This record gives sequence, structure tokens and C-alpha cells, in this order.
Amino acid sequence: MPAFRYEAVDPVGATRKGVVNADSARAARSDLRAQGLVPIVVDAITAQVDEMGQGRRSFSFGDKLSTQELALFTRQLASLLEASLPLEQAFTALLEQAERAYVRDLVASIRSEIMGGSSLSDALARHPRDFADIYRALVSSGEQIGQLSRVLSRLADYIERRNSLVQKVRLAFTYPAIVTVVAFAIVIFLLAYVVPQIVSVFANTKQKLPVLTIIMLGISDFVRSWGWIVGIALVAIFLAWRTALKNPDIKYRWHRWLLNAPLYGKFERSLNTARFASTLAITTGSGVPILRALQTSRDTLSNVAMREQVEEATASVREGVGLARALSAHKHFPPMLIHMIRAGEVTGELPAMLERASNSQEQDLERRAMTIAGLLEPALILVMGVVVLLIVLAVLMPIIEINQMVR
Repeated sequence: MPAFRYEAVDPVGATRKGVVNADSARAARSDLRAQGLVPIVVDAITAQVDEMGQGRRSFSFGDKLSTQELALFTRQLASLLEASLPLEQAFTALLEQAERAYVRDLVASIRSEIMGGSSLSDALARHPRDFADIYRALVSSGEQIGQLSRVLSRLADYIERRNSLVQKVRLAFTYPAIVTVVAFAIVIFLLAYVVPQIVSVFANTKQKLPVLTIIMLGISDFVRSWGWIVGIALVAIFLAWRTALKNPDIKYRWHRWLLNAPLYGKFERSLNTARFASTLAITTGSGVPILRALQTSRDTLSNVAMREQVEEATASVREGVGLARALSAHKHFPPMLIHMIRAGEVTGELPAMLERASNSQEQDLERRAMTIAGLLEPALILVMGVVVLLIVLAVLMPIIEINQMVR
């Protein structure tokens, strides 16, 4: 049954907005009038999939669920299904709890498709921008094995844990980023305005300026005359680099270099290994076949080089090779992960071992993020202090020389 978003006026003249399910727009208006409402706007909520498989929405172009909203949606749906509510009633409850208009429209659209006879996974497939392939695959698996509420609960845990990890990493690098921006702003301000005004006083006295002051004046003149060009050039280089990364060969070589980069390389490997292990743990634990689980886990990797290694390992598994042996052929997967997978294959508890490996990798990733952030903070402060010291010395040295001449 289609869903319609409406705006109507109640008997006291107040405007009310909401969603109503009806066979047609005319029927929706009739239902609203039966409730004592005067309909003003009644729009159909639709979501189609075009020929290329890309989602199109008539109700909010360009919008999508945030990661926090996705986690809340999954947790609430899992809780409602665990309480033995039918799927239709669960979505009715979600519709009543939704706060943002986009979320209400999305839930109403999914609910109308379920009422029309579609399965939950098929209804979610109509919204590919909001529900990723792994999400839909796990929901489909839960429907097939009759454990949808349990799978959704595990999926909610997975999304919440991933969001928490991303937030911790972002917070770790927030302070160094702020220090960098403030440092550049202060240095540019000193070079562009403070240094020329102060040093120009000594230039009028025809006093021979120290070498450091002359160098600083040259840098100041360059910043004032050509700084905007340098800024434009840096932006152009950044855009050119982003364009170059669209080339698969260049992107592959760049990502392969990142895996071996000093200091950052281990962070890149830990980040992608944590994603791979956590995704593989939840997919295998939800009854997804190993080959499909590997393919889904591969798609969550941000590093193209590691993604290709997982693809090669998948091909080996398809030929009958064990997963641990297939992954051990590639050096970028940590030995701990290989050993945990091998133990899981021997004991028949692969999902549990992958879960432990995932937790270990997430802790390692958090530790590396804190280490890098901890090294960046004093390094940035030290560099900032040295630059400001040189600027201050360039200003003070002519003053010191004048004082010596007066004595």
C-alpha cells in the first residue's frame, strides 16, 4: 500500500503534518477528512531503482541516513522484533518515533512496500544509498534462517562499534588539526602584517639590518605579493591529485605505498584489518556463506591494494584452500588474525574467533591513532614555537643593535 506525506489543517486551525497509508492520493484525502482534517498537500512517497540499479527518491533528493540514525533505526527495529511484534507493526512504531522528516518518509516508504508483500530485504534494496550491500545481505540472511531479530541486533552492535571507533579516531586527530590551522593563521598574520610594520621603522633609519631580519622581510614580501597565488596553486595541486587517483593504476600504487609508509603504514593496515575482521565476523556469524562473506568484507576496505589481496584469497578459498592459508600468502594481514582464523577453522568457531580478532584489531587501531596524535601534538607545538621564535628574533635583533649603538 503506498504511503503519502500530508499537510492538513485540524478543526482548530492548526497545521498538522504526517504520513498516511492509502491506495491512492484520493483515498488518502478521504481518510484525512474522516479524521476531521482538511488536506492541503498530499504527496506520494516513492523510491525507485533505475536501470543502473541506483536509487532515486522523489521525497528528498541528495539526503540520506546518518550513521547514528542508521544505528538507532537498526537497534529499535531489532528490539521491536525481539518483543514479537509483526514487521508491519514494528515499522508503524518506528514511524511514530521518527523525528526527522526524511527518516519518517523513508520508514513510511519501507512500511508501504512491506504491506504490499515485499520482504524486508527487498524493501531495503529500494534504498541503496541508505542501506549498504552488507546491511541488505545480512537482513536477507536473517530472513532466510528465521533469525531476523538476532541478526539485526548483531548488526546494530556492529554499526555502533564502528561509529564509536570512527569517533575515537576523529577525536584523536581533531586537536592536531586545530593546532595546525591556528599555527598557519598566526604565522601568516605575523609575516603579512606585523613584521613589515615593525621592521619598516628600522629601514627608515638606514640601519644595516641583520641577515635574519632581511630573510624574514623577503619571506614577508613573498607572502604579501604571491601568497594568494600559492594558495590557488595548492588547491589546484590537491584537485589534480584527487583527479589522478581516479585512475585505477595510480590509485593502486598509492594505496600500496600507504601500506608501507613510515609511521602511517601500520595505522592504514590496522584500520583496514579491523574493518575486514569485524565485517567477516558478523557476516559468517549470521549464516552468510563464506565466499559471499569474503566478497562483502572486501567491499568495506578502503585500501585498494588490500582489497585486491582479499579478492585473491577469495579465489583461493573457492578452489578449496583454507581461509587462514589463503590470507597468510599476503603479508599485510597481521599474524594474529591469521592464527585466530586458523583456530576458528579447526574448532568450528570461526565467527567467535573473528570477533575476538576484530576487537583486538580495533584496540590496536585506537592505540595507534592515539600514538600518532600524541606524536603530532608536541611536534606541531615545537615547530610553531621555532617559527614564532625566528619571527620574534627578526624583529628584536635590530632593536638590540640600536641599543648597543646608543651605549
